[in-house]
Amino acid sequence: MSDMNIVCLDLEGVLVPEIWIAFAEASGIPELKRTTRDEPDYDKLMKWRIGILKEHGLGLKEIQETIEKIDPLPGAKEFLDSLKELTQVIIISDTFTQFAKPLMKKLGWPTLFCNTLEVAEDGEIKGFKMRCEQSKLTTVKALQSVGFETIASGDSHNDLGMILASKAGFLFRSTDAIKAEYPDLPAFESYDDLLDAIKKAL
Repeated sequence: MSDMNIVCLDLEGVLVPEIWIAFAEASGIPELKRTTRDEPDYDKLMKWRIGILKEHGLGLKEIQETIEKIDPLPGAKEFLDSLKELTQVIIISDTFTQFAKPLMKKLGWPTLFCNTLEVAEDGEIKGFKMRCEQSKLTTVKALQSVGFETIASGDSHNDLGMILASKAGFLFRSTDAIKAEYPDLPAFESYDDLLDAIKKAL
């Protein structure tokens, strides 16, 4: 096991389904399917989502109960377990600690760096706090500054910063558009192939 490497993985789309889309389906509120693809301004999108939750009288408890029903993607936990035997792994996500908790339990409690929700005593979601600007890229650069070499993988536009800044970076189950835009980035569809690529990079 190399002590100098650390693998940084995106969460949604890589290890678990898109939480908001799964939540929209489970709660029967289709408007919540809107993602950063529809509204690139994350701040605006989150404020809009919080407004919809309020409108439907949904607090953190109801959301967590719905998220409890969501399972990690098939094979994700086994992939993560195999990876943790080889090296250090951190999941870097734009989600929120309180949403991810039920899913982290099912993934065997990996280390998660994400954002946090501001919740009132009655469970109403009041707002949210971002951990830092461009959290994925900032985190990878910080890890490099303390002597780690990073290997990163993700599926979306907001993962490209950390993927391109790393010693090795891979797209995983990404879109055709992103793959076409970054033809030099190796792109994988299966956990076995991604694990092999990470092993070679280690």
